[in-house]
Amino acid sequence: MLRIRAHHFLCMQGFQGYGYNEEFVKNMDKIIKYIKDNKDLKIKLIDSCDDICGPCSNRKGGKCADSSKVDFMDKKVLEKLNLKSGEIKMPKEIFDLVNKKISNKNSANEVCGTCSWHKECLWFEGGSN
Repeated sequence: MLRIRAHHFLCMQGFQGYGYNEEFVKNMDKIIKYIKDNKDLKIKLIDSCDDICGPCSNRKGGKCADSSKVDFMDKKVLEKLNLKSGEIKMPKEIFDLVNKKISNKNSANEVCGTCSWHKECLWFEGGSN
């Protein structure tokens, strides 16, 4: 079972090959493809470093160096989706909720306002979905 932090359900939709390092980009590509190819997959929704974060250069000692920023983003997404860390869901359920509940630029900005990847994120730049 994959463990994915809440805000990554926005990132995966806007990802276009940019990342913290080459290993991170390869891992993100691999996880996105795995989720698309496995429709019956269940994911544990979390609010800490996840399977995507593994090779990130900002990960130090199992924690994110930007934890205050990304932890806020995770908590905001969970709040908007009315979900809790640790819940197990199908990816489609989570993507559908994200695109329903965070459906405009203002709502997206509440979650992603401090993110440094705005210009590279198709999801954010597209007004969310």
